[in-house]
Amino acid sequence: MPVSAISEIPQRRTSDRVARIAAVGDIHCGEEDRGAFRDQLTRVNDDAEVLVLCGDLTRRGLPAEFRTVVGELADVKTPIAVVLGNHDHESGQASEGEAILRDRGIHVLSGDPFHLNEHVGFVGTKGFMGGFGRAALTSFGEAETKAFVNATLEEVQRLEMGLRRLATPVRIAVLHYAPIAGTIVGEPEVIYPFLGCDRLAEPLDRYDATVVFHGHAHTGAFEGRTAGGVPVYNVSLPVLRKIGLSTLYYVHEVELQSAGRALGKALERR
Repeated sequence: MPVSAISEIPQRRTSDRVARIAAVGDIHCGEEDRGAFRDQLTRVNDDAEVLVLCGDLTRRGLPAEFRTVVGELADVKTPIAVVLGNHDHESGQASEGEAILRDRGIHVLSGDPFHLNEHVGFVGTKGFMGGFGRAALTSFGEAETKAFVNATLEEVQRLEMGLRRLATPVRIAVLHYAPIAGTIVGEPEVIYPFLGCDRLAEPLDRYDATVVFHGHAHTGAFEGRTAGGVPVYNVSLPVLRKIGLSTLYYVHEVELQSAGRALGKALERR
C-alpha cells in the first residue's frame, strides 16, 4: 500500500476474506509513561484482529518497564505478538522481560511460529546488524568479527526455521532490525550497517512471506520490497508519525487464501 493510499482506519471488524494486522515498533516505554499509550492501544480492539509490536517496547529493558508495557496493554483484547529490540536487551534482563510479557498472554516470537488461525501465521525474531549488499560484513579475520557475523546468521536461521514450520497461507514475519536497505533510506548512510542486514531477506523470499514488519530505523522510509517482491514496512513509531497516521499503529490488510492453497505451497517448498 503506497503512503498516499493510507487513510483513516474505519472503526469496524474485517470481513471473512480480509485480515487486518496492526503493527508498531519503538514505543520506548519507561516507567514514567504509565497511561501514555493505553487509550490509543485500546483502539486496536476495533481496528484489527491482532496487534504486532516490533521491538524496543522499553527504554532500557528493565523489568519495571516491561510491567509498564503490560499495563498499557491491559485493555487490549486482541491477540498480541511481539519481538524484542536492542533497547529491550540493554539491562541484560530480556529473559525476565519475556516472562512478564508471556504472563500477560502475549506471544513472544523468537523463531517459534504463532498461528493466529487456520489462515494467518506469524514468525519473528529480533534480527541483527551486518549491512547490505556488497557492504555487508563477512565472517573473515578476527574472532570478534566472526562472532558478530555469526550472531546475525543465527537470527537468519531462526527466521528460516520458523517460516519452514508455518503452513498458513498468510505468512507474516516480524523483526526489529531491517531486512532490506529500502526501509532505512533517510538514516545517515554511515549507520546503515547497524540498522539491519539483508541476509534476513533471503528466507523471506524463499519461504513466501506475505508481508514483513520491522522497526529500529526511526528516520527511515515507511515501505520497501525484498528482491523477491515481499512487501516490507518500517513501523517504527517515529516513522508512522512522520507519514501522518492519526493512530499509534499502522493497520495492514491482507487477503485471505484458502487452506488448500497453503498446503500446496507448503508441499512445493519441501
